[in-house]
Amino acid sequence: MNRRLFLGTGSAGLALLAAPGLIGRARAQARVTLKLGHLANEQNVWHKAALRFAEEAARLSGGRIEVQVFPNDTLGREMDLINGMQLGTADMTITGESLQNWAPLASLLAVPYGLTSLAQLDRVAGGPIGRQIEAEIVSRARIRPLAYFARGPRNLTSNRPIRTPDELNGLRLRVPNVPLFVAVWSALGARPTPMAFGEVFTSLQNGTIDAQENPLSLIRSANFNEVQKFVNRTEHVRSWIYLAISERRFQSLSAADREAVTEAARRAQAHERALFLEDEKSLEDDLRKRGMTFIESDQQAFAAKARPAAISSIRPEAKALLEQILALGA
Repeated sequence: MNRRLFLGTGSAGLALLAAPGLIGRARAQARVTLKLGHLANEQNVWHKAALRFAEEAARLSGGRIEVQVFPNDTLGREMDLINGMQLGTADMTITGESLQNWAPLASLLAVPYGLTSLAQLDRVAGGPIGRQIEAEIVSRARIRPLAYFARGPRNLTSNRPIRTPDELNGLRLRVPNVPLFVAVWSALGARPTPMAFGEVFTSLQNGTIDAQENPLSLIRSANFNEVQKFVNRTEHVRSWIYLAISERRFQSLSAADREAVTEAARRAQAHERALFLEDEKSLEDDLRKRGMTFIESDQQAFAAKARPAAISSIRPEAKALLEQILALGA
């Protein structure tokens, strides 16, 4: 059953102090309902940030903008939501490099071993490079990024320890439907299989695939500890992801509502960062308590083998920006 969140006005007095002009304009408008679907569960920081977005949107609009949040793919899978947002049948989601299927620059959100620190990520996502990526997503994918959330590094989980690329040896590995990921893991020696996130647990359970790769937050929230024994600390991707709205839906809003939604997303981004930093400290301990063993993989060996495949897989129009991203981490 869909889990819906209907959020009210929150602290109306605080809102009046914080944004009186915004609320005054918003009250004169009709009510707005936005449905926000995403793949994470209720414990994930993305979901908690989505709830904060809903709360702030309601507060800034005097209670007129209602954001309904649907976790666990209950509103649809990521690619289905993206397609729906383009057609005007879906409103919002949390998405990232999957957008490269329409906007090539979106591939830069998750280049293996492209980003090496959170500081570098902020310089990229929050700076001119990020704005260029966002502009292409709007123009080509017809989806508007409103805020970006940091993601912890992606790690490989499996039922046998993997310390070097040579030990992959044809490992059947689920990856998102991202051509760059398929190319890189193929070059590393695995057998990558694109698959919707909602299918991963069952596929690991029944042996259709042997492994998957994701940040620790999703490894925990998806309970992969129940079907995987090892977290191989490859840290092969540091990336960000967007809280995004259909451009068609965004443009249908009044100017006051667009302002409220944009400001609510900015506040949700700040909230997500605070949660993210706190969460990263506890994730490993929690997964260890759940029975997972952490393996120190040879990240330099993975990086040396992955980077050529990653660079060659980036479309020509994105390579100049990739060089700038790599330079920011030098």
